[in-house]
Amino acid sequence: MNMRFNNPVLAKELKLRFRSFKGFNGILFFLLAMCVFVFGYIFLTVNIGGSSYFRPSQSFVLFAFLSYIQLGLVLFTAPGLTAGAISSEREKQTLPILLTTAQSSFQIISGKMLSSVAFLLLLIVAGLPVYSLVFLFGGISPMHFLKMLLFLFVTLLAIGSLGVMFSTLLRRTIVSMIVTYGSMLFLSVVTGFLFIITMQMKMYTQMGTPSMSPSYLGQFLASINPAVLFATFLSPDMNRTIHEMTNIDFPIWAGYLIFYGILTMFSLFIAVKRLRVNMKKLK
Repeated sequence: MNMRFNNPVLAKELKLRFRSFKGFNGILFFLLAMCVFVFGYIFLTVNIGGSSYFRPSQSFVLFAFLSYIQLGLVLFTAPGLTAGAISSEREKQTLPILLTTAQSSFQIISGKMLSSVAFLLLLIVAGLPVYSLVFLFGGISPMHFLKMLLFLFVTLLAIGSLGVMFSTLLRRTIVSMIVTYGSMLFLSVVTGFLFIITMQMKMYTQMGTPSMSPSYLGQFLASINPAVLFATFLSPDMNRTIHEMTNIDFPIWAGYLIFYGILTMFSLFIAVKRLRVNMKKLK
């Protein structure tokens, strides 16, 4: 009896991606770099501070550094892994053969996306033992750790789905990669810049008023920025500051989940619907 959720495209892509030693060499060097950073930070902190132990507050700083390193890894690696998922098949002229198989458009798109992000997910999972060293020194709760992993996975799926969508809509891989990286920079950098400008303009225009009106635009920009989200997890004061600035009592993490959940589903929907439409144009 065939498995209902069997995806031959995903199985084939995973075999091709993990057949060579290049991927495992990348994991090896990534783990070596993380170990050098973690143990180097501990060694320098203990020696410069003149103490014989690693304080919990210093462990929290190390956890913050590692969290942003993992976030940067997702933001800057996921577009490169997914932006050529469909367009590379089109450039190699193997997409018509793939579309003539019994696989549905959703199986092709989901298989391509999951196989593309699987390597990055493997990097994150492989780094968990090094990442969890901060628990040995205190200052970090398991809930902090689990929240970081959850939202890293949400961000990875969203950026990966964006890359697959642009790879389906655009014929050239290089163009798809540029647009995907541009979208990532807009979500992670431009939104933070616009949030600062919006809050400054709001404070300037409402200076001297007894009560400030809610800033829905500022709340939205803060809710979709990954760096701001991680800052609210690492510092509760940052969360309270944003609520005071926007005058809206709505969790940043909830807005982040809603926005990136909708973005992921919308990107996959467009990719599935446009996959065979683009193929008809090539005839």
